[in-house]
Amino acid sequence: MTFKTLFLAATALAAPLTLVHPSLAQDVAEDAETTSLDQIVVTAGRSSNEVGTLAQSVVVIDREQIEDRSFGSSDVAEVIARFVPGLAPSNQTLSGASQTFRGRNLLVMVDGVPRNTPLRDVSRILSLIDLSTVERIEVVNGASGLYGAGATGGTINIITRRAVEDGVRTTITTQASAFTHNPADSLAPSASARVEGRKGAFDYVLSLAGDLSRTTYDGKGREMASDGMLGQGGGDRTGNTDLFAAVGYEEGSRRYDLSLDWTYLEQNPDWLTNYATSPVSPDYASPYTGEPLKEDSWYLTGTFTEDDFALGSLEVKSFYNAIEKQAPFNSLSAVNSIVYYSGIPASPTAPENQSVLTSDRAGLNATVNSSTDWLREGASLTWGVDYTFDHTIQELVNGTTIISPMTQHQIAGFGQLEVPVTDRLVVQGGARFDQFFLDVDDFRRPAAVQYRSPTTYTLYPAIDVTGGSFSYNSPTFNLGAVFDLTEESQAFANFSQGYSLTDIGGFTRRAGVNSVSEICTAYGALASAYGCTGAPTFAINYASIAPDPQLVNTYEAGVRGDWTRFRGSASAYVSTSENGVNFDATSNRVSQQKELIWGVEATAEADVLDMLTIGGIFSYVEGKYDADGDGKIESGEYLPNNRIPNNYKLNLYGELRFLQDMTARAEVEYFSGRDVTTQDLPDVTLVNFGLSKEFGESSKLSLGVRNVFDTSYVNPVASAVRGADVPGLGRTIALTYRATF
Repeated sequence: MTFKTLFLAATALAAPLTLVHPSLAQDVAEDAETTSLDQIVVTAGRSSNEVGTLAQSVVVIDREQIEDRSFGSSDVAEVIARFVPGLAPSNQTLSGASQTFRGRNLLVMVDGVPRNTPLRDVSRILSLIDLSTVERIEVVNGASGLYGAGATGGTINIITRRAVEDGVRTTITTQASAFTHNPADSLAPSASARVEGRKGAFDYVLSLAGDLSRTTYDGKGREMASDGMLGQGGGDRTGNTDLFAAVGYEEGSRRYDLSLDWTYLEQNPDWLTNYATSPVSPDYASPYTGEPLKEDSWYLTGTFTEDDFALGSLEVKSFYNAIEKQAPFNSLSAVNSIVYYSGIPASPTAPENQSVLTSDRAGLNATVNSSTDWLREGASLTWGVDYTFDHTIQELVNGTTIISPMTQHQIAGFGQLEVPVTDRLVVQGGARFDQFFLDVDDFRRPAAVQYRSPTTYTLYPAIDVTGGSFSYNSPTFNLGAVFDLTEESQAFANFSQGYSLTDIGGFTRRAGVNSVSEICTAYGALASAYGCTGAPTFAINYASIAPDPQLVNTYEAGVRGDWTRFRGSASAYVSTSENGVNFDATSNRVSQQKELIWGVEATAEADVLDMLTIGGIFSYVEGKYDADGDGKIESGEYLPNNRIPNNYKLNLYGELRFLQDMTARAEVEYFSGRDVTTQDLPDVTLVNFGLSKEFGESSKLSLGVRNVFDTSYVNPVASAVRGADVPGLGRTIALTYRATF
C-alpha cells in the first residue's frame, strides 16, 4: 500500500467529520436483536436461509445500501463491486467484459432466472438492469451448480421490488449528472417513476425509467471513445429505457406472481475509435457510419408458491427470455484484424459488418423444500427439477448468418440436504445432474478478410461449416459445514463445484481461421503463405466438437461475526479446473489446460459512534495455468490479464449521520493493476463523496461526486479486454431528487 493511498483513505474517511461538530450528533436507534447473520438469503441453497447458517461467503446488499453507496451511479456492476471483495472493479462501459469473479465467470440472475446467454457469451447484462427496480442483491461467492451453467466464480441474484404496504405509493426520481471538464456537452438526465400498492389479496408494481448519456471525459478532460473495447460499447451517447411490471395474488398458503421486464437501449456514436493512441481515443477522421448499438430484450417470469404442499413448500417458476443484442460497427484495422468482406477490394470492410445476437430461452423449474425431521430434528431437504430450452443465432444486420444456429435442451435434477449435527454444528451437502441435448446446424460462413498492413489484407472466401448433434452431461457436488464459535460468530468451510458451457458460437464464427490447421484444411494452396498445400475444400466439419462443460472446484474456509456494533468476515479459497471451454482447432475438439486460482477476502464494518460508521473490503487474487500444455503448472505460467485484471482491491468508506436528517459519505477505492504479460496494468486510487438530506419519509435530495480529485488513469479491467489502454472516467457530479407520495 502506497503512502498516497493511505493519505487519501484517511482524507476520505475524515472528510465527513469536518462538516459538523460532534455536539450536533443525532443518536441512531440500534436494533440489537437484528444482525447481518439473520439476513434471509434464497440464492445459496434455492431456499430461504439465514446468512449465519450458510457454509460459504455471502454478501447481501439491501435497498438502503444501494441508494447510499451508488454516489449517483446507475451501473449495477459498479455498485456491486463496492460491496463484494471478489468481483473485479467495473470497466465503466455497457459490457461486463473482463469483470471476472475470483478470476472466473459469474452467473447473473434476476429473481432466480439466469440472464446469461451460455451458447454465445455476450456479457452486456449488469449494466442494463434498472437499479430503481431492485430491492436487494444477493451475491454467493465461489462455484455453484445449483442453477446450471455460468457460476464458476460466483452468483449474483437481483431480487426485484414488491409492494408490501396497503394503499398506493408513487415514487418519482430525477437525476442530472455531468463531467466537470465540460458540463454543457456532458449533462446527462435520467428519471424513473414507480407506482406500487396492495389491495386485498393483490399487490402490484409498475416502473418506467429512462436515462440519456452524452459525451464522456477522462481525468485530463479528453473526450472518451464510444467503443474503447472493440465491439463492447462504451457509455456515451446512449439512451436507455426500462419498463418493469409485476403483479402478485395471495390465496391462503398460495401465491401467484407474474413479472415483465423490457429493456431497450441505443448507442449512437459520432466517431470510430483510434486504437493506435494510448489511451484509445475517438478517431475524428473516421465518422461512424453503421447502425446504432442496440439492446431490445424482454423477460417474462411467472412464479407459483404453495406453503402447504404435501411434501413441504413448493415453488414452480416458468420464464421466457427474448434477448436481442446488436453490436456496433467496426472497420478493418490492426486491432480489429478480421472483418466480413464487402466484395470491394479498395474498401474491404462490409458496410453491414456488425452483428445481432438473438437468444430465445424458456424454462420451467420446480423446487420443493421438505422437512426431514425423521433423519434429525431440524434437518431439511431442498430438491427439484429444471428444464431449459435455448435457441441462439447470430447474424449480420443484413440477415447473413455468421455462427452455427444452435438449439439446446437441458434437463436437470438436484438435491440439497441440511442437517444440524449438534446445537453448534450444521452440515450441508448436495448434488445436481444436468443432461444436455445440443443441435449445431450447418451454415455458410461469409467471406472475410484479415489485416496484414494498412494497405494489404488476406481474403478468406466463404466456407461451408458442418455441425452435428451432441448429448453430454455435467454432475456437480457440494459439501460444507458451519460451526458456531459463539452466539455472534461462526466458522465455515465448503467444497463446491460449478461449470461453464463452451461458447460454441464463438468458435463457429471463426470457422476456417481458428488456427493454421483450419486454414490449411479450408483453403489449401490458396493459403501458401502459411505453408498450406493441396486443393481447397472450402469446408470445415465440427461433427466431433465434443462440447463438454468446464468443471470448476472451489475450496473455501472462513470466519464471520456480528457483534451489533462491529461486523466482519474473512475467508481464503482455492479454485481448480482440469478442462475448459477453449477450442483446439487441430483436433476439432474443446480443450483447455488445467488452472489454479487462489485468494483471500475480508470485510469489516464498525459503528464507531451512533452517528459514525466506517468500514472496508479487501481482496487478493492470483492464478496460473498450464500455458505450454505439458500437464504441469509452472512458476511463470500466470493467467492473462483479461482473467485477472487486478491482484489487490481495497475499498474504505465512512458514513456520518447528523442533524436535520443529513448524511455524508466518503469512499476510497484502490485497485492494483497487474503485470504478467506484455501489457502492464497500473494501479488506481479514486475518492468518491456523497451528501444527502432526507425530508421525512417523503423525499430525499442527494449529491454524489465520483473521482473527486479528477484522477487521470487507465481502467485496468477495460484495458485487459483487448490489450489496449482504455482511460477511466473523470470527475462526475450527480444531483438526485426522490419524492414519494
